[in-house]
Amino acid sequence: MAATRLYLDWNATAPLHPAAREAMLRAMDIQGNPNSVHGEGRAARAAVEAARRQVASLTGAEPAHVVFTSGATEAANMVLTPEFRMGRTPLVVSHLYISAVEHPAVREGGRFAGDNVSEIPVASDGTVDLAALEAMLAAHDKASGLPMVAIMLANNETGILQPVGEAAKLVQAAGGLFVVDAVQAAGRVPIDINAIGADFLIVSSHKIGGPKGAGALVSRGEVLMPKPLIHGGGQEKGHRSGTENTLAIIGFGAAAEAAAADFEVRNAAIASLRSRLEAGMELAAPDVIIHGKDGPRVPNTSFFTLPGLKSETGQIAFDLEGVAISAGSACSSGKVGESHVLVAMGCDPKLGALRISLGPTTTEADIDRAVAAFSRIAARRKLAGAAA
Repeated sequence: MAATRLYLDWNATAPLHPAAREAMLRAMDIQGNPNSVHGEGRAARAAVEAARRQVASLTGAEPAHVVFTSGATEAANMVLTPEFRMGRTPLVVSHLYISAVEHPAVREGGRFAGDNVSEIPVASDGTVDLAALEAMLAAHDKASGLPMVAIMLANNETGILQPVGEAAKLVQAAGGLFVVDAVQAAGRVPIDINAIGADFLIVSSHKIGGPKGAGALVSRGEVLMPKPLIHGGGQEKGHRSGTENTLAIIGFGAAAEAAAADFEVRNAAIASLRSRLEAGMELAAPDVIIHGKDGPRVPNTSFFTLPGLKSETGQIAFDLEGVAISAGSACSSGKVGESHVLVAMGCDPKLGALRISLGPTTTEADIDRAVAAFSRIAARRKLAGAAA
């Protein structure tokens, strides 16, 4: 009998949380359009608004400041735009500054022209160079418009946490707008949009155990908002047209509520499992490189290099062992190539790296099985090297 496969790729997508599944099953009986005024429509609207409150609670925001989208990529394209309004007054954002380790959804620059996007370098530990950011903001041409800065809270490959609070102060001093991609941080570290000092947060449903196809752009207020990306019937207070995906939104809300419950206990247990994993890998292969190990990381992520093992080869080897892991971001159409994150950190661009990411249902037995698979792969690498 074939062994049950082991899923250790929670950063790519989290398995559907039971609470989200149950909420969505119940929601299948809600027939109305949430924008209709009859009883069925009001029932759908009530369910959407309950989910809005749940997502707002996870991010420290007001429910009215949550705009539902089809996912984090849409939210990024919505907010990364030169065109904003402060109430009825138009505002021009002339330049976008992004960290060199951003997710592809942000690296594409949204609706900014390529010439109006600049990368902020990162240090060797993967954290954004705040001095470089300060210098870039000081050199910004204020006459052309406001600066916008986009920095992720937690890197999707390394799990490294960025100093977003310090960055927010620099952006505020420069009179700019600050966008934080909180996709990989939600449910893993405390998030409060006001404490961070961000103008906007981006969050995703399927990263926290909700369904795919839902996300949100969370704002600190209601007055300052980007020009809509999708026009039409004026849903979501005119910020995002199109009938709301009621089923996915309800699942998103249930997952957000579950992610906030028993937060500290759950993540302490996951951090302990990651320590067990990394200790086991280092024992099996002392030359393994664990990127970002000495810095602040989300508790569930381990991004490592086994010298002599290519990313694609390692990913296939783990898959043949029945263990699902990743070679970095899973949001690039299945491509396995050089990690722009490692390149930005000053590592050899040909250096292969693999990502193991854990979740609330991961067990010690799972970790031991992953370490055993790693040990066999490391041993085969040594044999292959000796034969060569």
